[in-house]
Amino acid sequence: MSKGKVKAKGTGLDKFNKALFIIFILLLVATILVVALSAAKVPVSQDAQEEFVDEVKIDEFKAGTYGGVEFKSVDDVVSYYVECFNYNKTLTAAYTENGEAKTYYKLLGDENLEIQNLLVEGKENATINKLVPGILSGIFKGAPKGLPPAANRDPQYDNRDDGPNGSQIPQQESHLTVDDVLACNVVDNGDGTINITIQPKAVYLSMPDEDAQGRFFNVLGDISGTVNQISVLSFSQGTIDENFVVRYSGGSGTITVNTKTKEITAADFEMDVHIDVQHANVAVIKDKNASLDIIYTNHFPASDQFLKESRNIERK
Repeated sequence: MSKGKVKAKGTGLDKFNKALFIIFILLLVATILVVALSAAKVPVSQDAQEEFVDEVKIDEFKAGTYGGVEFKSVDDVVSYYVECFNYNKTLTAAYTENGEAKTYYKLLGDENLEIQNLLVEGKENATINKLVPGILSGIFKGAPKGLPPAANRDPQYDNRDDGPNGSQIPQQESHLTVDDVLACNVVDNGDGTINITIQPKAVYLSMPDEDAQGRFFNVLGDISGTVNQISVLSFSQGTIDENFVVRYSGGSGTITVNTKTKEITAADFEMDVHIDVQHANVAVIKDKNASLDIIYTNHFPASDQFLKESRNIERK
């Protein structure tokens, strides 16, 4: 294969998916050992899924004309979003990566990930919290990427390999539907651009392109198998699917569109993931509960500094 056709590396999130949960378990082990020796057990709900309410976190849609475009319904907003998304994934630009000429998406963004609210038996531990940033920085290395969902910054390789039965999922077009959307809104910026914000419906254990979150964000995919292989972890009752609950909810994305050209000039996405672990056994510590939040963000366009420092990429 020639150098010109070498596949660009995937995103930091791709490499982080499995490592995240290994790190989580390591943190869980350490935290349990600390908390179990010093804290009384705090009651934790045994049925978090039944108690959960998918709350709207953004302003509701109001029909009207924005930037010269009429939006009568949520369906109109989603259709326009998909149209703009698809058009922008046809736009490319010239770059250099390590001095070699490359053609990537015109609009490239950055990515960042944080772990927050790491709790065991409902309690935080300051020592463990201080360890998290260092562990993350050693594993998660953000990379330039196209509009999510995106597997690559190079359009010809923008396919995920974890589709049903190992199939590839093309990411050059949006598959978002109106049924995926919990809420949306449109704002006229008064300068020929509009902002479209969408909050997809909540999903448990989201899969790429198979549900509302997976058709809007770069979701983690099926991680139960990875967690199931961690030998130090078992459960005092129930199955891993019952005790390892991964909920995507509350996140949203905003794109800024030039209504004359339908080009997306800026965008921000925040994917929020909450993980609950119940009835966990680690070594001699039995039947413990833990939780954490994952905040994954993308900002477009990525800065020249981010492109340079993350992958030695420069715009021409």
